[in-house]
Amino acid sequence: MFAAKKIGWALAAIIAGTVSFQGITQAADTPEEAAIKYRQSAYTMIRHHFSAMGDMVKGTTEFNAETFKQNADALATLSLYPINGFIDGSYTGDTEAKPSIAENMDDFKEKMKTFQVEAANLATAAESGEMDQIKPQFGKVGQSCKACHDSYREED
Repeated sequence: MFAAKKIGWALAAIIAGTVSFQGITQAADTPEEAAIKYRQSAYTMIRHHFSAMGDMVKGTTEFNAETFKQNADALATLSLYPINGFIDGSYTGDTEAKPSIAENMDDFKEKMKTFQVEAANLATAAESGEMDQIKPQFGKVGQSCKACHDSYREED
């Protein structure tokens, strides 16, 4: 329990620090480079929490309702942040984001909003502690990720 609280506080500190992103960049970074690093950091944390839940959904890790709920809550919160890192001029360089995002920002924002809604719905489903309620919603989150990646992410 103590470790979970420490992780929760650490996550809160990270999130609090990222909220003020737009006014703060490292001296060596251009605003565009800082935006790329910001969104990549957010996606790294998202991937961490989503993967942990995915292992439980697939059965490769034993299902623990409390741990799943913590990850789902973190995902729902983290889903709100990446959009802040998509600024004009940040679609070249060390990024997989396609330049077409800038030309289709309304569609991109709609896809990001869908991800946010589905992630919040997963956190709600996780409150049940029942895999039969969680698994379909987990799939919807994955579909929302895929919809954006298919349109706006360069192939690896």
